[in-house]
Formats: sequence, structure tokens, C-alpha cells
Amino acid sequence: MRMTDIIAKKRDGKELNQKEIEFFVKGAADGSIPDYQTSALLMAIYLGGMTENETTHLTLAMAESGDILDLSSLGDKTVDKHSTGGVGDKTTLVCAPIAAALGCTVAKMSGRGLGHTGGTVDKLESITGYKTSLSREEFFDTAKRHGICLMGHSGSFAPADGKLYSLRDVTATVESIPLIASSIMSKKIAAGAKTIVLDVKYGSGAFMKTPEKAEELAKSMVKIGKNAGRNTAAVITDMEIPLGNTIGNALEVKEACEILKGKGDKRLSDLCITLAANMYALSFGVDIETATMAAQKSIEDGSAFKKLCDTVTAQGGDIKLLTGEKEFGKAESILYFKAPISGYISKIDSYLLGKAAGLSGAGRETLESVIDPSAGIVLKKQYGDFAEKGEVIAEVHGKQEKLDGISEFLSQAFAFSAELPPERPLIYKIIT
Repeated sequence: MRMTDIIAKKRDGKELNQKEIEFFVKGAADGSIPDYQTSALLMAIYLGGMTENETTHLTLAMAESGDILDLSSLGDKTVDKHSTGGVGDKTTLVCAPIAAALGCTVAKMSGRGLGHTGGTVDKLESITGYKTSLSREEFFDTAKRHGICLMGHSGSFAPADGKLYSLRDVTATVESIPLIASSIMSKKIAAGAKTIVLDVKYGSGAFMKTPEKAEELAKSMVKIGKNAGRNTAAVITDMEIPLGNTIGNALEVKEACEILKGKGDKRLSDLCITLAANMYALSFGVDIETATMAAQKSIEDGSAFKKLCDTVTAQGGDIKLLTGEKEFGKAESILYFKAPISGYISKIDSYLLGKAAGLSGAGRETLESVIDPSAGIVLKKQYGDFAEKGEVIAEVHGKQEKLDGISEFLSQAFAFSAELPPERPLIYKIIT
């Protein structure tokens, strides 16, 4: 088999078979295929797309390029949830404990934030003592005892994806639905869960800018999951405005705890309940209305919050930070951003607020960047709220030297109108 023949076949719009795709993935991963040939095929895929069969073969080949986690010892109700990235997105900290309280086993590996998006691992590490690096034995033991374990990603999952992504990043082939879908799903399949629920975001703070493109990606990933024998669903959600009232690691953990205690932002709470209900419904075969009522009840009776406390304790974290008996570390300084005019808030640009939060110290531009867990943004007013001129609408927490220039980002991120802006539905569609 020759790589030039595979490139020519895809260039000419023909479908690659399973063996050709496996040959390509193996060669890209082990270096036996040079980068220029891998890049040529990636561009042919970008321009010509892939069929459902091709995308499934690519996903499975990438998943099988590294370790495949066998979760069968945890039963057949293992669930995973993935977000395509957003601003203020602390949903894992809420929906995972809810799902666990309902009898699912959430044995989940999460990632770190990069650029304007946050990462679950960074949020968890703002809890004093919490261990995100666990041995395989610790991971399985915690998941078995508590029905939930949240830890950092293993680099041994889908290593071929890392190689392909690095080349996509420098060859202008990132924005390809088949390549994005196979990248995400190869890691989810390798992580071993029987049920996968995807939160596919669109808007200024998301990779997909329109709901239509998000739906295209969601449908592709759901098909891959089902072809791989996994229960899969996707919830397509709005990321034009931030999710919840906080952006930043310790700030988001505190807000997640408020949601699990039945308080806080209703928009965020509704999404977390929807995600958890889909995890439960797919795992247990119950209808979504029953699942939604059960998810809501787990918040009301405190069982979901207890699950979060249980796993935090098991992984060395100080739960007094979650219960409020102790306070998270305070930021050195706070910048108070005030409304420049009176009016209804008609825009809150997620991307710009994500960038601002990153500059405050809450995010990283490179994987080596050091995060300040106390840094971030607290929204005092939300989309659709009325603000008087001079009223504080956002606080930026961080070290004083990091706060210089952030007001410029916030000035561009907010817009005001004399009229109440239209409502923004949070959930666009659910693909099952």
C-alpha cells in the first residue's frame, strides 16, 4: 500500500476503505509517513469531506492508536460527557454528580483550558489538595466506591490524534467537520464509557459560530458513537454569552456548588439538569421527562452535592471549601467595570470575556502558563438586565499588574440598548 495512491484516491473524491485509513493513521502516528504526505491527505479531506463510514473508520483507528480503557468492571451504566469548549462552562462539576446520584458511574477524564476556554482540571485543582493525577487503580477504586471520579487526561489515549491535530493546526485544516468529529470521538471512545453525552456549543465563545454548523458536527459525532456501539446524544447549546455568572477556576467551583445546592443562575442549572438527564435516560432506558424530574430531585434532596463532596474527599480535596466552612483564596485586586450608559445589556461577547479572564490570570495561552486560581470575572449583570450609568456590571479579579488594559476588552464585550433585547434560547436542539 502506498501513501501516494491513498492521497490521489481522496483527491479524486473517492471513498477510502478501512485498511487504507488504518494504514494512514498508523503511519502518521509512528512517523513512517512523512508530515508532507499526511498534510496532503488532511487537505484532501478538508476539501472533499468524508463519508460516514470513512469518519467512523478514522475515529476508531485513532482510538486504537493508543490505550483503550476497559470500564466493564464498573458495570454497564458508565457515562461520559464532553463539551466542545466554552466560557464559564462549569457543567461537568454539576451534571457529573447529578448523574452519579442517579446511579450512573461517571469515570471521567477531563482536559485543561487553553486560550479563551476553560478546563475542568484547572477548576478542580483550585480545590486545595485535590489530586487530578491518579493511578489506574485509584481511578477505578474511586469510581467504584462513589460512582464518580474526575481526573486529568491520560496522554496514552488516541496519540495519533495529537499528531494529526498538530499538523491540522499549521496547515489550515482545523475547520473540517469529519476531522473535528473524529478527533473528539476517538478520545471519548478510548476513555471507555458506554454512554456519551456531548454538549456542542455555538456562538462567539465557541469553535462553531452558528447553530447550523454545530448541528452538523453534533450529528456526525452521534453517528460515530452509535457506529462504535455507544449510547450517544448531543445537546446543542448557545455560547454567544457566557454560561453562568463566573469565569475563572475557583469562582466557577463556587458557582457550581451553589447550583448543586439549588441556588444560582437558572440558565446554568437548566443546562446541567438537561445534560445529566440525558446521561441517565440513555444509561437506564427511561424517558427524558422522568429523567429530568429525577435529576431535579437529586439537587433538591442534596444527593448530587454529596456525590461531589464524596469524590473531592476521596481525591484529597478540602470539602470545607465546597460547604462554605472555608473560603477560597481571594484575588490580590478587583477591577470594577461600570456601565458607560444606562440601558439594557444587549450583548455580552463570550470570546472577549474569555480573553479578558485569561489575561487576568485565570487562563493560559500555552500549556506551560501558570494559572492563578483566584483570578477571573464575576458578572453582576446578565444579558437582558437593565443597568444604570455608573453601575458595576462586572468585576475582574486578579493581580494588579494583570488587570491593566482589561477594561478595553470589557468595553467591546458589552453593548446596551434602550429596548429589552430578545431572549436567547439556551438549547437549540438535542440530537439522539
